[in-house]
Amino acid sequence: MARRKKTTDDSQSGGKTADFGSAISQICEEKGISKDKVIETIEAALAAAYKKDYGRKGQNIRSEFDEMTGGAKFFLVKEVVDETLREFVLEEAEGEEKSKKEKKPAKKAEKKEEKVFEAENLDEEKLPRFNPERDLTLDEAKKIKKGAKVGDIIEKELEEKKDYGRVAAQTAKQVIIQRIREAERDAMYDEYKNREGEVVSGVVQRIEGRNVFIDLGKSVGVLLYGEQVERESYRTGQRIKVYVAKVDAGNKGPGITLSRTRPEMIQKLFELEVPEIFAGTVEIKAIAREAGERTKIAVSSKEEGIDPIGSCVGQKGTRVQAVIDELGGEKIDIILWNDDTSKFISAALSPAKVLNVEINEEQKEAKVTVPEDQLSLAIGKRGQNVRLAAKLTGWKIDILGIKADGNAVEKEGKETETETETESEEIKETEKKKEAVSEEVKKEKEVKEVEDAEE
Repeated sequence: MARRKKTTDDSQSGGKTADFGSAISQICEEKGISKDKVIETIEAALAAAYKKDYGRKGQNIRSEFDEMTGGAKFFLVKEVVDETLREFVLEEAEGEEKSKKEKKPAKKAEKKEEKVFEAENLDEEKLPRFNPERDLTLDEAKKIKKGAKVGDIIEKELEEKKDYGRVAAQTAKQVIIQRIREAERDAMYDEYKNREGEVVSGVVQRIEGRNVFIDLGKSVGVLLYGEQVERESYRTGQRIKVYVAKVDAGNKGPGITLSRTRPEMIQKLFELEVPEIFAGTVEIKAIAREAGERTKIAVSSKEEGIDPIGSCVGQKGTRVQAVIDELGGEKIDIILWNDDTSKFISAALSPAKVLNVEINEEQKEAKVTVPEDQLSLAIGKRGQNVRLAAKLTGWKIDILGIKADGNAVEKEGKETETETETESEEIKETEKKKEAVSEEVKKEKEVKEVEDAEE
């Protein structure tokens, strides 16, 4: 009967160990932390519980948890220190404080002597106090371990205990909760720190004021108002792609700043859609973006026989259209990178046709000549085309229109111009239409007056 009872106890302990192991595995999967970190947390909790019930204040106790048996060993850890360290006894310190309180205030001469004495013994007071609970002198250490040196760590195995009080159990629980939370925060921070500068997919969790909080899976990032596209609207439950701009460590988890306006987001989206860019055969050399409106990108190929623009556009424009759809219809101009500054500036002003480019290397300015009918196209709506071309090339661009007879038109907008020729032409057309309508109305009135006179 006794042997059968022992077998039953062993099976029960084996079952508990298996349950404990499965609980550790479950924590690792749910929290996304390593098994070694969980074991380290358990050892810290056991050491705290042991010290609470069986240890003394100031002791440094370490535990070793055996995952197979579910048991633990405990060790008292002491450091070998230099004998010149002063021994400090708490009772003596308390006695000194009492005696100081009882003494009368010293005279000025005595105070001066005390200050001099303190200055002479300043170095001595800075020495750390010796604690017999966690420190060993060199002589004591050599009795335990031959060849011990200052700075060595000596461990003494303690008696194993299994019965702990309620306070010790509560202490262990708090240690486990705190350590697991810290490990979870560190794991999330490391994960998203490695993803900094990438485009990730998320779901709009909530909207607070002008800030939008995006659920990224294991953590929540914030899309600040300054990082949002002006004409975009967000709703709870909406799935969007965002650029991970910055990740900071915080007390409640990693602080993740997201963006939808950064030019880097365009590059990452093209990397996802264009295999040649991801592989490195096609390279995006420069990006100029006005979020929500228009973007210009300059591309080049590292291998002969590969068309960089065709690779980005894709068959029937499928690749670039996927990026445009993700950005809510933002227009994207793809141009060919050229080391020749004149040719590159001409390409950057597309779709306008450029006749001539004059370059001033010292001031980094370029004067561009275009036909009169291409002037409004080169400047763009509210000066957007020439402004993006200037950002893309890094040059200040002035545009000059030439009539068919060779006469120059008045200089129209630099990269900061706000009014465009397109708008003025639209106004002229509407005025012409109004004049035509008014002439037709006049003619109808004259016909009616003639008919009335004949009657």
